[in-house]
Amino acid sequence: MFEDLGFSPEEAAALKLKADLHTKIVKSAACYSQKQLQTLLDESQPRVSDLLRGKMSKFSLEMLVIYAEKLGLRTEIKTRKARSRGAAAGHALMP
Repeated sequence: MFEDLGFSPEEAAALKLKADLHTKIVKSAACYSQKQLQTLLDESQPRVSDLLRGKMSKFSLEMLVIYAEKLGLRTEIKTRKARSRGAAAGHALMP
């Protein structure tokens, strides 16, 4: 989806990771009031509102990980070898 918006494959991967984590945080936060979230996340009301309204650009991936952990979500990043994209897939360049 992010590639369709003009982002590079690398940027799209980072944005997808951030969006997926944000979605899980918002789902987990649904059972709390904003006041409870302010206390739980140790954040101001405007900051909690930005989080719940999807203003992801205001939050780093690191901050989203911290919020997830505070909400009881276990976070981890798994990596695997990407499928080959031909010559651009990490083959050595010839001089």
